[in-house]
Amino acid sequence: MDGIDVAVLVTDGEGYLRTGGVFGSPYPEALRRALLRLPAPAADTTDIERQVTDLQTQAVRDLCAAEGLPIGEIDLIGFHGQTILHEPEQGRTWQLGDGQRMADALGVPVVTAFRHNDMAHGGQGAPLAPAYHRALVRSAAVPEPVAVLNIGGVSNCTLIDGERLYACDCGPGNALIDDWVRNRCGVNYDDGGKIALTGRVDVQALARLLENPYFLRSGPKSLDRNAFSLDPVAVLSPENGAATLSALTASAIALEAQRLPVVPREWIVVGGGRHNAHLLGELRARVGRTVTTAEDFGWKGDAIEAQAFAYLAARSVRGLALSWPETTGVSRAVSGGVLWQPQR
Repeated sequence: MDGIDVAVLVTDGEGYLRTGGVFGSPYPEALRRALLRLPAPAADTTDIERQVTDLQTQAVRDLCAAEGLPIGEIDLIGFHGQTILHEPEQGRTWQLGDGQRMADALGVPVVTAFRHNDMAHGGQGAPLAPAYHRALVRSAAVPEPVAVLNIGGVSNCTLIDGERLYACDCGPGNALIDDWVRNRCGVNYDDGGKIALTGRVDVQALARLLENPYFLRSGPKSLDRNAFSLDPVAVLSPENGAATLSALTASAIALEAQRLPVVPREWIVVGGGRHNAHLLGELRARVGRTVTTAEDFGWKGDAIEAQAFAYLAARSVRGLALSWPETTGVSRAVSGGVLWQPQR
């Protein structure tokens, strides 16, 4: 819930990819705090949703201006919105974002609600980026089997192996670490893992965290950023807490690595977590395979998710599958998304 990422992608929603410019901006602090307080009972989210939509609409304008790209040359926008709640076991998912408002403001068709059709057919509604991860891997001719690991608020992995595409959320990503250092150190994230690097892993606290039943489940599976509690580290120092939560993220990924149907040759890390050198070190110590990052393949690591939803929007309007039984647990391969046409 830190901010906005926008990316230009030229694609047919299948094998053709040409990446363009990217743009990112943080949310205003007041909005970020309001988002973190959600979901709250009886909360009126109308104004918050409008702010989210308008800020992301402006981000599209800013990117186009920076790239010298007339907005009229954009064919389609994939607008995932801001996830507030994701409880697949209860059949609930909630993303803030008004597709019609964005389409009208920009005069461009917008695709939203990527998760809903998957969940209506028995899926977890996430992760949804695997189709794009596969396209990226194939465009770079990376030897398979290979795993793409996204470390955002939660961590999720995609295994690409010939015709097999498997995915799941592994566990916490950056969310618990960010919440911890925000509350205990007054910073929004552990820059490079410097706080964790000065601490020690509390083995007992880590063991308690790993008792969460989520880690006993086989994939496909997904979770909400708020599915885990900070209680097991509550008495630790800021540094030891950060170290223990970093170890939790890496341990959860390592546990999932043991369950993958095929052992990948390497793990390619995308998302904000790849900036955390300490976390990458913890990961390398636990997965037992080569760990690289997006930039090793010429990818723009901070733009992968934004590019993914542009790619999924292109697939959506063509009726192509966005998810499969082995990526979300859906009953069959399904497309998804809702298309909003400009009305003015």
